[in-house]
Amino acid sequence: MTTAHDKSAPATDDPSAEASPAAAAPLPGTLGFLGTGNMAEALLKGILRAGVFRAESIWGSDPRRSRCDVMKERYGIGVTTHNLDVVRKANLVVLSVKPQVLVNVCGEIAAHLKPRALVISVAAGVPLAVLQAHLPKGTRIVRVMPNTPALVGAGATAIAAGANATPEDLVTTERIFKSVGMTVVLEEEQLDAVTGLSGSGPAYLFLVIEALSDAGVKMGLSRYNALALAAHTVLGSAKLLIETGEHPGHLKDMVTSPGGTAIAGLHTLEAGGLRTTLMNAVEAATKRSRELGEQALSNVRHRSAAKDGPSQG
Repeated sequence: MTTAHDKSAPATDDPSAEASPAAAAPLPGTLGFLGTGNMAEALLKGILRAGVFRAESIWGSDPRRSRCDVMKERYGIGVTTHNLDVVRKANLVVLSVKPQVLVNVCGEIAAHLKPRALVISVAAGVPLAVLQAHLPKGTRIVRVMPNTPALVGAGATAIAAGANATPEDLVTTERIFKSVGMTVVLEEEQLDAVTGLSGSGPAYLFLVIEALSDAGVKMGLSRYNALALAAHTVLGSAKLLIETGEHPGHLKDMVTSPGGTAIAGLHTLEAGGLRTTLMNAVEAATKRSRELGEQALSNVRHRSAAKDGPSQG
């Protein structure tokens, strides 16, 4: 029997699949977003649509007053240009700032977090160890890796718990991110592979869609029709795979008739090394994610060494 926080649990593509009357009630407390960019807004829309939190229980901070005004007008949440105003209120804090400023933000808020606050980071490539080094000892931290389709409620998010996070923290985090798509719970060392696959994957698929569209134009279709057909072919194929649960090889064979058009196209793709190219792309992105994480950890060690000063011997 699996649970919402069981790391061997299968992925769930239907955010309502495990819903119950108790789970439908809004979560207690106050949710705070530090940063209200695209990902934060996507989460906010999903959270409000799914009833995870009420608007009056949500605060967001952004250095741009104009952005604050937009978020308040669109969603009715509390807004401020100061991060500390949010962390002093919130018992659940989402770090949705850019990775390059995350360490500075952690240093700014560390002394002002509520004692039992849960901190969720969506900053790509920033390891839990970096967050733990810049937040108070014992802080409950969860690191997540969403992707851009969350903007339209079709995201794929991987979740990794920090050392002090509880099973309940994982349930809470899953509920938030299931409001914008599907989730999986993994060990942190797997998040680099997630970054290479689902985090970077939309870029690969946009390239595939663009190439298919270009091919349609080359063969005489209008750009509008070629792009629409290519995009919906990718969308429909993914939906067919998810809803049937069939292996992609079996679904491919369903399209492929002996001596037909699909096998002729597949032969060309195999000759061009499509499989190997895609596998290499995921591997390269995974390695780059790992490098960025190691660089972030190295920076933490250097700061720590500088702070401690030379050893006395």
